[in-house]
Amino acid sequence: MNSIKGKIKSVSYKGSLSFVKVEKNNVYLSAIILTSKSSRSHLEIGNNINVIFKESEVIMGIGDVSGISLQNKIPGTIMTIDSNELMSKVTLDTAIGKVRSIITSNAVKQLGLREGVKAIAMIKTNEMMLSE
Repeated sequence: MNSIKGKIKSVSYKGSLSFVKVEKNNVYLSAIILTSKSSRSHLEIGNNINVIFKESEVIMGIGDVSGISLQNKIPGTIMTIDSNELMSKVTLDTAIGKVRSIITSNAVKQLGLREGVKAIAMIKTNEMMLSE
């Protein structure tokens, strides 16, 4: 699991959904989560929060990704790639810490990923979890 500690910058509610923006080192992450009114007490602007997301939910990209609808785009440099025949674990060094992705080894080859390459980790807003 990836876990990033940040600070809540904004919260909006629509029914049982909460849309939360979290900031760390000028990188903004957004999460949309299911909440009840009684479970929203920790979702206050200024509160510290952990943003958690699975390595298997991190999409890797290189180059211009501005035309992609994913809200969470974290630029960095590839530190390591651990590959086997089918799957690879890519570790990206970013302004918010290490971000790990598990993608196919074929995707690593197609994208030309290797250590030292600039890449962007992307995570869907609904794949983010928040923890106190």
